[in-house]
Amino acid sequence: MPVKLAVIGGTGVYDPDIMSDVKDERVVTAYGQVDLKIGFYQRKEVVFLNRHGASHTVPPHLVNYRANIAALKKLRVKHVLATAAVGSLNPAMQPGHFIFVDQFLDFTKGRIQTFFDGGDSGVVHTDMTSPYCSGLREILFRAARSLGLTAHPTGTYVCTEGPRFETAAEIRMYRLLGGDLAGMTGVPEVVLAREAEMCYAAIAVVTNFAAGISSSRLAHQEVVEMMEKNGESIRKLVMHAVARVDEERSCTCRYALDPGTLDNHNPEL
Repeated sequence: MPVKLAVIGGTGVYDPDIMSDVKDERVVTAYGQVDLKIGFYQRKEVVFLNRHGASHTVPPHLVNYRANIAALKKLRVKHVLATAAVGSLNPAMQPGHFIFVDQFLDFTKGRIQTFFDGGDSGVVHTDMTSPYCSGLREILFRAARSLGLTAHPTGTYVCTEGPRFETAAEIRMYRLLGGDLAGMTGVPEVVLAREAEMCYAAIAVVTNFAAGISSSRLAHQEVVEMMEKNGESIRKLVMHAVARVDEERSCTCRYALDPGTLDNHNPEL
């Protein structure tokens, strides 16, 4: 039976008490194997995928994004809600705020960003005019409002290579280019989800102001502590959204490629 909903997150997002009948699952793909959990929430079957591994041991530049999305595709997932810790470049987007990203700027350097490498895989140029699913973003925004959370319906996510934080000069450049948030995991995840014809939405959680804006030096522990502080709100938001998603809803995200293109070119996905 296909599982239509997935949550991609970190250690602070998953809570075994939220879902029932949880089981561990290992999915083997052409790009590597992926360990994930599958359980039920309000009679809906949900996949939880920990982007950085069970003990947060995988840095952002080494995440196997292709294997992760291919595993979800193999399970026939149609809707993906992905959480991400971000630094803010925008004074209106403060620590603790939620932003439902609608655009990105990609400054990654060494990541494979496609399932289509030519040869037997073919060559496909995927439209990314609106990279995030507007329908899922609307569901998230309404869920946030119902929970009384401070949320922004749009925002531009700047994806950097990591694992280092950005320099103050880089942050100034990103602001000039229209960036609102800086993170390290959003790309190529969103791109691969579009190639897999999934509805994908990002839940960005501001943990701090970025370099040169923050009054103090940046530290990873600050990010971890802020995510833990907001953990309950993040989980409530995600599960409220899961409950509101119509698993049978139609969406243009499902037709990002020519009919059958992905399956025909990548039979193992």
